[in-house]
Amino acid sequence: MTEEANVTHRAGLVSGDHAEATGDRAAGEGDLRRVGIDPHFWYPVARSAGLPRGKVLAASFAGQRIALYRGAGGTAYALEDRCAHRQVPLSLGVVEGETLRCCYHAWAYRGNGRVSRIPYLPKGADRPPSGVRSYPVRERYGLVFVFPGDPARAEAAPLPVLPEAASPRHRTMMFERTVRCHYSFLHENLLDMNHQVLHRGVLGRIHPELLGYDTGPSSVEARYRFVPAGGRKDWGAGLLSAEGKGGSTTPDVVTIRTGYPYQTLRVVPESSGTAAFSLWAAYVPEDLEQRVSRVFGLLTIAKPAFPGGLHLAWPLIRRFTERVFAQDRMAVEAEQRAWDEQGEDRNQEVFPLILDVRKVLRANGTPLPHPDAPTGCPHADACADARMNG
Repeated sequence: MTEEANVTHRAGLVSGDHAEATGDRAAGEGDLRRVGIDPHFWYPVARSAGLPRGKVLAASFAGQRIALYRGAGGTAYALEDRCAHRQVPLSLGVVEGETLRCCYHAWAYRGNGRVSRIPYLPKGADRPPSGVRSYPVRERYGLVFVFPGDPARAEAAPLPVLPEAASPRHRTMMFERTVRCHYSFLHENLLDMNHQVLHRGVLGRIHPELLGYDTGPSSVEARYRFVPAGGRKDWGAGLLSAEGKGGSTTPDVVTIRTGYPYQTLRVVPESSGTAAFSLWAAYVPEDLEQRVSRVFGLLTIAKPAFPGGLHLAWPLIRRFTERVFAQDRMAVEAEQRAWDEQGEDRNQEVFPLILDVRKVLRANGTPLPHPDAPTGCPHADACADARMNG
């Protein structure tokens, strides 16, 4: 990677761009909370286990309503969630073989969005030339991914590569939660480990030392050393830290990466070099304004040497992660409420790492529709092309 594409920062360094910033925005930069997420990636919208054969689910991506269904052969499909006839949600319909039938007038749709049958249509009458938009679908790691952008770009777009989530030597815990905030608040929350005072009742007192970070056109990766400073720690936290990996007293090194649009976290005890656990997260906007996010997370934990140990510890680990997530959700939702009340971002950010991740999110995002613009699909051109070519 060239020097221009990847600049390494050390704790305490502030670039010239940061020195020129007023608050958290340099002159000419727009409000990050008005930047939409790029639709040209694969985004999880449901768990595979929650979509059995013959089942229909309602999902959404940034104001696009999506009807997910699984046909009799096991294939998952994703269609625009409105019948071409009367705009009734197709997610209220029923699955018949590989088709989805609307609950209102029984129009049937194939997985490509084309109308396959209108039961009351006279013989010889033409069916509508176009049906509804279909979305490319893939399944991996127990999640259903859709590609909400231009379908022509789906084949070249890679799915996340998570080898530990597919390894028999690891066990994965899945999370799915709604958080009422813009996705950028979630990226900032995980990257900025200086907020550990929020978790003092779960993690005890921890001193996070920023060892350094790297930033590029579409990524920021930070490295922290977590030094315990006393206080009581949740049992689940101990099982995931150095103490839970053989009783080591060495600090953990935490590596957090925003690789647009996903985020990862790895915790490695300094003495072992082997990850105690890793986290992959995707923040999927649900509404058109992108102020509500569906969070999908995969927490992957290495199995200990003694059989059954992780199974016994699983409830404690689950409780710990739920407590941490609840505290983080409280904070980021409070940030979003402040933005809503003020009508703009008035944050006075000073941490260079977060200033840089905001630049990455701005540079890779897409403008949100203007508040006064007509509502509807925010990617109307792609929707129209998909209907015509379905």
